[in-house]
Amino acid sequence: EDFLNLIFKAMMKDSLNSSHPVSSAVQSSEQIEEMFDALSYIKGASLLLMLKHYLTKDVFQAGIEVYLHNHNYGSAQSDDLWDSMNEITNGTLDVKKLMKTWVLHKGFPLVTVVRKGKFISVQQEKFMYRVEPENWTSDASYLWHIPLTYITSSCNFTHCTNAYLLDQKSGT
Repeated sequence: EDFLNLIFKAMMKDSLNSSHPVSSAVQSSEQIEEMFDALSYIKGASLLLMLKHYLTKDVFQAGIEVYLHNHNYGSAQSDDLWDSMNEITNGTLDVKKLMKTWVLHKGFPLVTVVRKGKFISVQQEKFMYRVEPENWTSDASYLWHIPLTYITSSCNFTHCTNAYLLDQKSGT
């Protein structure tokens, strides 16, 4: 519950136009210090949990092990974790491409779900909590790769989970 409360606080901050991406280029040590705030840590942790759920616990764990082995006693760059996950997924999913949409964009998407008979339509747009006209910038080009999981009446959540990657503005 404590972590969930932190997530909602981070989402509130991230929904403002004054937010910042989890990862961005910096020019000075002051900018580095500014990057390490609660938003970066909590959003980063949330993104890792999202990825773990989408990949499954075993695949995620194997990717972490590859990452730690490859960078044992060394330094790492921001893409190295995603590259390690890509090694484990064997090209079935481009984890780097998926995660870059989350760590390089500020904010998060609002996903609208509409059911029409047997079909489910999903659409994404950037969520903004409060837009102040003097600080507003257009983020119409933002597109996240959103891993969606769902169940159907023919299975329950513990036995079969279906996955869909929404990597367009809308999908069915």
